[in-house]
Amino acid sequence: MYQDLRDWLEQVEAIGELRRVSGAGLDDDIPAVTEIAEHAISGPAVLFDAIPGYDPAYRILVNPISSLNRTALMAGFPVGLSKRDYVRLWHEKLKDLRCLPPREVSDGPILQNVRRDDEIDLTRLPAPIWHRDDGGRYIGTGDAVISRDPDSGRINVGTYRVSIVDAQHVYCYISPGKHGRINRDKYFAQGQPCPLAISLGHDPLLLHAGAMSVPAPEYDWVGGIKGEPVEVIAGEVTGLPIPARAELVLEGEVSPTETGVEGPFGEWTGYYASAARAEYLVTVKRLYYRDDPINTATPPARPPTGKHLAQNCIRAGLLREEMRAAGAPDVQDVWMLEAGGGALWIAVSLKQRYPGHAQQVGQLATFCHSGAYMGRVVVVVDEDIDVYDTAQVLWAIATRCDPERDLHVVPRTWSTPLDPIIPTARKGFNSRLIVDATRPWEWRDEFPGVVGLSREEIDAAMRKWGPLLFGTAPALSGSAV
Repeated sequence: MYQDLRDWLEQVEAIGELRRVSGAGLDDDIPAVTEIAEHAISGPAVLFDAIPGYDPAYRILVNPISSLNRTALMAGFPVGLSKRDYVRLWHEKLKDLRCLPPREVSDGPILQNVRRDDEIDLTRLPAPIWHRDDGGRYIGTGDAVISRDPDSGRINVGTYRVSIVDAQHVYCYISPGKHGRINRDKYFAQGQPCPLAISLGHDPLLLHAGAMSVPAPEYDWVGGIKGEPVEVIAGEVTGLPIPARAELVLEGEVSPTETGVEGPFGEWTGYYASAARAEYLVTVKRLYYRDDPINTATPPARPPTGKHLAQNCIRAGLLREEMRAAGAPDVQDVWMLEAGGGALWIAVSLKQRYPGHAQQVGQLATFCHSGAYMGRVVVVVDEDIDVYDTAQVLWAIATRCDPERDLHVVPRTWSTPLDPIIPTARKGFNSRLIVDATRPWEWRDEFPGVVGLSREEIDAAMRKWGPLLFGTAPALSGSAV
């Protein structure tokens, strides 16, 4: 198993999915290349160096986790498989996962360079204007923000947006309900600043863990996936555990009283939905970095993107395991449709076993932890529908859903200020639509038969005749990319 970001990048380059670019402009070139690579779906990771106007040793890695193959490398899975294959591999791995707590060490590459207090100048770090209407330079988009619950001591690692204010200050916006926000607010309630550490380049598996709200402490979860503990070092100022093999880490505290204007920022929904806002100031007291540090950047873009595709394999595996643990039988497949950006549109297929089975599964998919944050639509379909094929899901809605009977709205559910459809005065809540697009239980045996070959028949025919028809055997059953 790879040790850190650099080891992983060597593997990425070995499979032909890394591009190296020298001399690209910070604001005119890097954001454009990033967006093009993201929307290519499984486009390459790109490592920029020698950025004009900055120390040539400072590097930016964009589009790191936006392919199925690169996500597979993180978990030791084979490359070249389909969405369906990867969701099932992740589900199997997560079902019996043995989490491993981090191991504290006294030294590591992150301590190669340490800047303290007035020695710090964050404006020397290259941070692009990722979207033309952004309200600042966001250095943290693929970060790992580390905080501690002052009551329980539990460590949280989350991916939250971070913008540079000046030489020694940043803003860190955390959406309501996220553990990092809860930890911060607990310190504020006690009249204390909140200790914070922000890793800006690290193991890509830690990025996935922070971005997806995994059902365990993030360091422990990553250790379980890799089969070995994450090595951490106690920060000089806060004592927070920072990754010993991280690339670049900011350490300091969030003021409970000092605020300024943060935003706007183009978010993962494809909108500037949260506008500009008052945000608490973070004072950076330590800057740790490796020689030739790499900032891992995953700026949001309008879905679908390769990042949504790759992360959805893990999210779907998590959701499927949560539904299994909750007792829902015969769930066949789970997928977050790419157009929904990983949260807004979930599709679940099942083999119906009893009256109300589809409604039960729809409710579970809506409210299990991995589906609860800012969802919008959950579609439940029969087992003959390929949930990895958006066209098949839409066909099931068009032909097996009777709107007056099969559409169910759930009000006042967990949303976020990033939700574009919710007006400012009502931010925080949204509603969910559960769509039952299964054959009606009462007369399912009388429902009209489906025209066409089965999935197995199509796969067999493509293996036999695909090379003749198309030159190579293309993706089968709509399940591969």
